[in-house]
Amino acid sequence: MTAIHLGIDVGGTASRWVACNDAGIIVARGSTSGATGHLFNPAEKDRLKLSLANIGHNLLAQDLVPKTVTTGLTGFGSVVANTLLDLLGDAYAVSRADCITVDDMTLAYASIFAPGEGHLISSGTGSIGLHIGHGDTYVRVGGRGILIDDAGSGSWIALKALDTLFRHLDHNGSIDGVSILADELSKMLGGIDWHVVREFVYGGDRGRIGTLSTAVGKAADRGDPTAASILEDAGRELVRMAEALTNRVGPKPVGFIGGVLMLSRIRPAIEAALPGKDLRFPQTDAALAAAQMQTGQKEDWLAVLKNNRGLK
Repeated sequence: MTAIHLGIDVGGTASRWVACNDAGIIVARGSTSGATGHLFNPAEKDRLKLSLANIGHNLLAQDLVPKTVTTGLTGFGSVVANTLLDLLGDAYAVSRADCITVDDMTLAYASIFAPGEGHLISSGTGSIGLHIGHGDTYVRVGGRGILIDDAGSGSWIALKALDTLFRHLDHNGSIDGVSILADELSKMLGGIDWHVVREFVYGGDRGRIGTLSTAVGKAADRGDPTAASILEDAGRELVRMAEALTNRVGPKPVGFIGGVLMLSRIRPAIEAALPGKDLRFPQTDAALAAAQMQTGQKEDWLAVLKNNRGLK
């Protein structure tokens, strides 16, 4: 068996993993089912157990055994840290001293910036801004869920579109003027009658609401001015998070990541609102950053993750 450093990036829909040797070179990688950090929920705990077990089976099939494990987990918090460490120990027979557990945004930041180098804005189903520096510097903005804000996220875009559509119907009695937006939403929902929309929004997982943002993107691409305006507003909301971090920490390069950036009007709105700024739109490999964390390749980050009390 070959000892490796294992990095795992656990998301709600998929978990990606990388195995590295002591030089930080990839020897294996893969993906499996997703999970969340809501380990106080037995169902979520079982989902994570399954993900970790699947990764373990893949490693065993390749004669690989973890000697360190670094995990970034969406929704992770210190309240479930001991539970996660227990699960990692059970799955891979590693000691707690050889495990690092953080949330997925911390891992994403570490895959893009050196400690304190920049500000990171992530917009997918939700939205959040983050700056992590040396010492105890840890500044987080947004990320409070769709019931409070998550401005600029896929969920925010979807709810803005539905609100705009139904206000238009209330005032005008028809969809004239928002017909393209209505058509794209109807294609995804199976109709725009209130009982259909109500079931989708209130009857299931809140996370799926954000999927409707793709309908708004398609409507904007077809020339719907209302949809285009919503997307441009979303871009400006993400800019506000970057400005909040700048106000609190100081000017830094700003990285924007997340699926919402694939919608056509978002990035131009960001660039128009921040002319002349150092903006980055990187592709992240959080699982690789995690795998390399304990190989000696990221000593600066290793010190931050172990000592920054803002992360605890």
